[in-house]
Amino acid sequence: MLSLTKMLTGDAYAGDEYRYNDTAFLEKDGVARGRGPVVGWNFTRSCNLNCRHCYSRSENRHYENELTTQEGIRLIDDLAAFHVPALLFSGGEPLCREDFPVLAGYAAEKGIRVTLSTNGTLITPSMAQQIHDIGISYVGISFDGLRDTNDRFRGRKGAFEQALQGVRNCRSIGQRVGFRFTLSRSNVDDVPAVLDLMEQEDVNRICFYHLVYSGRGSTMIEEDLSHQQTREILDLIIERTLDFHRRGLKKEVLMVDNHTDGAYLYLKLRDTDPDRAASVYRLLRKNGGNRSGMAFGEIDAEGNVHPDQFTMQHTLGNVRERSFGEIWTDRSDPLLAGLKDRKRLLPEKCRKCSWLSVCNGNFRSRAEAVSGNFWGFDPACFLTDEERAIPAPDI
Repeated sequence: MLSLTKMLTGDAYAGDEYRYNDTAFLEKDGVARGRGPVVGWNFTRSCNLNCRHCYSRSENRHYENELTTQEGIRLIDDLAAFHVPALLFSGGEPLCREDFPVLAGYAAEKGIRVTLSTNGTLITPSMAQQIHDIGISYVGISFDGLRDTNDRFRGRKGAFEQALQGVRNCRSIGQRVGFRFTLSRSNVDDVPAVLDLMEQEDVNRICFYHLVYSGRGSTMIEEDLSHQQTREILDLIIERTLDFHRRGLKKEVLMVDNHTDGAYLYLKLRDTDPDRAASVYRLLRKNGGNRSGMAFGEIDAEGNVHPDQFTMQHTLGNVRERSFGEIWTDRSDPLLAGLKDRKRLLPEKCRKCSWLSVCNGNFRSRAEAVSGNFWGFDPACFLTDEERAIPAPDI
């Protein structure tokens, strides 16, 4: 996750401490010395929608064998003992479970920063108040376009209006809320309008996600943006981020799931604004690129631990059998050990790239989906061979 706003303007935001650590303190098992990774908990697979790109293939039905409320409390105790700094509740749709306020509130009481990823359709005024009262630090609501585009992605007419009302219910009580947008050929033309909507609704954060070929998203490979389209939309988002800043609007814009974005931004600024480019590069080095299996991990609804939410085909252990901390530090698992020291396992094109230290090989699930090789080349890397050969700065 890269904050374009921070890199372009220097403004500080919540979450920067997790994304930009001094590399001298980075560890293989977490974000910083004495602290575990950020954890995403897909704590239910049930969902009231049927999104085209859902990595968990969720449907509107009950799934057996999900962790119970008491098992969830024990898991949270375990995460707190391992010094996990932040816990993201996701799904499926997390608000489909009635015990969400109990578990999220308990995590907040244990001193863990709690965030919520949701489709927003179930955030009634009373639910928004509960979210606020139990101490959820941030709510990310998915919008993959304006009304018709979003509803096609969500598989249900009216989903856009319900999600927008969820945003308004959060805003009305002072709950911090933002947009989430997954880029594809089917919705990229809606990006300017969604940025306009963000301003109209006085929403101060948006995350643009690159498509990852996982779950139902694995059927959308042909709908991913071309490399040229990726450059064009990134240029537009960069310019809109700068425009917010020039007009004195404090809007945080983030790019997620493709660390090529960082190298591209540095190269874009290198000749026109060398001081800013140098600052960007220092932040990218601190960020370290993709750190699935290192500074980020995922737990699914049945308690299985995975490197991230897009890599559920690879299970590292189950929290019903061993603590999360024990699973996360077990170097006997070859995949987990490889992720913690992956550069030597990546293809030659990555190992020779000047920007490997700020990308770390990008997403393994995309590489595996296309080539069948978990350690293969991520096809979403949009740098040219010439750009990969440009020497990184000596900073």
